[in-house]
Amino acid sequence: MSNADQGGTAALELEGLEKSFGPTRIIRGVDLTIVRGERHAVIGPNGAGKSTLFHLISGHYRPTSGRIRLDGRDITGLSPEQINRRGLARSFQITNIFPQLSVWENVRCATLWAMGYRYNFWRDIDGLDDVRLRTEEILGQINLIERWDMPAGMLAYAEQRALEIGLALASDADILLLDEPMAGMSHAESQHMVELIRKVSENRTLLMIEHDMGVVFNLADRISVLVYGEIIASDTPERIKANADVQRAYLGTEVA
Repeated sequence: MSNADQGGTAALELEGLEKSFGPTRIIRGVDLTIVRGERHAVIGPNGAGKSTLFHLISGHYRPTSGRIRLDGRDITGLSPEQINRRGLARSFQITNIFPQLSVWENVRCATLWAMGYRYNFWRDIDGLDDVRLRTEEILGQINLIERWDMPAGMLAYAEQRALEIGLALASDADILLLDEPMAGMSHAESQHMVELIRKVSENRTLLMIEHDMGVVFNLADRISVLVYGEIIASDTPERIKANADVQRAYLGTEVA
């Protein structure tokens, strides 16, 4: 039984969330609660507002109205850096790494910041054992320890996506937002990524956008369907599959 079935503490709460660009309403009064420890997927057709919703949660956009709470604390309007420090990390649709730096250096940079080490030209970062151990731990989690000295830009695409998840893990966030983590991957690569996400999301809360329905139904405890900026259903995978409104609005089928 998932955490969502059992009930539990809310990790993330959206209340009456709205976002307009000029006269165009993109997000239209979204109410959604993500329970601590669950894996929650947001699905919907192109243009439904899924990425805009993630931009609002992660602080890249300010909502037109409504509230966002993280662990019960209001984070509405805070910057991405402030939200990250409160325990939420995000990956993007487009891979966001430092391609010229090695895999090790990418993760170490994120680890340094998360562990409180700020810019200091006089500090020997190679001598920071706590940073080294944490960097090794993350590379092990994302299965890139053998690629540690390779320039990140030389990694295979799926490995770059795994590295980006590693950068999110470096912040030691309790809540992970993953925006289309399987985009552009082959079936075999997607299967590896599913297992990676399953592993790294243990003891964390996961909220993801994903178009691959096989992945969604395999990985998510609960699914919310966003259509034209509104949540039309939020339920277990089995009930979402059987929901007539979802089949008509999202799957494009008519229910007798």
